[in-house]
Amino acid sequence: MMARLLILSLAFFSVMSPATARAERVWDNELKRYLTEQEMSMAEVFLTEEEAVKLMFPKSERVRKELLRVPMDKKATIEERIGWKFPEESFEVYIGESGSQIDGYALVQHTIGKHKPMTYMVGVDARGHVSNVELLVFREARGSEVRTKRFNVQYEGKTVLDPVRINKDILNISGATMSVRSMTAGIKRVLVLVDEFYLKPAGLGSDTVAAKKSEKGIFGSIFGN
Repeated sequence: MMARLLILSLAFFSVMSPATARAERVWDNELKRYLTEQEMSMAEVFLTEEEAVKLMFPKSERVRKELLRVPMDKKATIEERIGWKFPEESFEVYIGESGSQIDGYALVQHTIGKHKPMTYMVGVDARGHVSNVELLVFREARGSEVRTKRFNVQYEGKTVLDPVRINKDILNISGATMSVRSMTAGIKRVLVLVDEFYLKPAGLGSDTVAAKKSEKGIFGSIFGN
């Protein structure tokens, strides 16, 4: 079920018109009833993209945006690393800079929640650690608790080397499990995208970190450290 839900993304969802919302009937197993027209058409906006960018890079001198195109071979690698397939072939990346230094990266994600996609922004610092997560638009009747800082602060500091597992690394929210899974999946994808396209080319990626750890282990065993 997890794979089925995650494969779907905003690429498969156009904004529904009232007529479409009325025509579509969606059964909610938890509520034991069909969702109402109001529930199907709701979209709660918490932040604009511009507002979220300011929160991602509060100290950066400037922020630039570029389009990251994902070649098919690279896409297959990323899908293998995150454990699910996605239809997107490109992503917009915000890059915060100060002087000649890169402060970090931020990507907007659209991943399916319980019935519809949720939109949020994930920030990653220059070392590959999650720096911030902000929910932009929520389109479900329940589960928006993932926007609270007391919940999403759990992701901060996570890297591509962390498993980020629900109920192990990340505490779940009762009644919002699908939102938690959705956000977790998107954060993992952002970490892998940044790792593959920005950190590895700069010699700061997961392969370099793993090599350094391996090297430290070898020398530690030789010298007893």
